[in-house]
Amino acid sequence: MNRREHLLTILAEECAEVAQMVSKSLRFGLQEVRAGQSLTNEQRLRHEILDLMAVHEMLIQEGTFSTISSDAVSKAIQTKKERVEKYLLHSKACGTLD
Repeated sequence: MNRREHLLTILAEECAEVAQMVSKSLRFGLQEVRAGQSLTNEQRLRHEILDLMAVHEMLIQEGTFSTISSDAVSKAIQTKKERVEKYLLHSKACGTLD
């Protein structure tokens, strides 16, 4: 395994850790502090997202991913927000969202 493959593996692991913390936050609440932990689920989730972002940045620095301009990032984020809102409305119409 080369460095790029190793970083991509770490990226996948970080994605899984984000998903796990989302699941725990949904099951137990964002403000819950697990026994033996000092952080809330929200804080732990934010840490996992930052870990994911750090590995993404490392992959950019390695040249695996190309750098995206801040305007392109803003546009992509806005586009995603619009899609999410569209499907939230669809879910509400289907009766699966309060």
